[in-house]
Amino acid sequence: MLFQYVNAKRVFEDLNGRLESNKAKLEKYKDSIAVMQDDILTLSHFNLDRNEDAISYFEADGYNVSELMPFIKDELYKLNEVKGEHPIVPYAASEGRKMLINTVKLLNHKWIIADFSDGQYWGELFLTYEITKEKELKFELVESFLYPFY
Repeated sequence: MLFQYVNAKRVFEDLNGRLESNKAKLEKYKDSIAVMQDDILTLSHFNLDRNEDAISYFEADGYNVSELMPFIKDELYKLNEVKGEHPIVPYAASEGRKMLINTVKLLNHKWIIADFSDGQYWGELFLTYEITKEKELKFELVESFLYPFY
């Protein structure tokens, strides 16, 4: 009986130790999740998906924003298919290559940021866009830069 008591006590203490360890890990993970949620909120600040005023701007004109956003991105990506130099990227590609827009982020109802590359050189663009009364989508390059090649 003494053996069973000592053995049960050891098992009980081991389980309590594991429980305390798991509680500490749980608190650590909860804190990590809270920090990550704050980071996500901060990073999504300039994002058309979360900008109610920009969404309302499009909805007032009768657009469905969930359909419009992919359309705008697709139209920008279609410019990659134009023969010759890219119509928006103001830099020439290295020989035998072509500058292509890789990533597009809609900041609001007027602004876009995008990055481009030809596989050797890369840079970023700041664009404005508008949908005209004729329902045409127009892009305008405002600013761009090319990273130095090392």
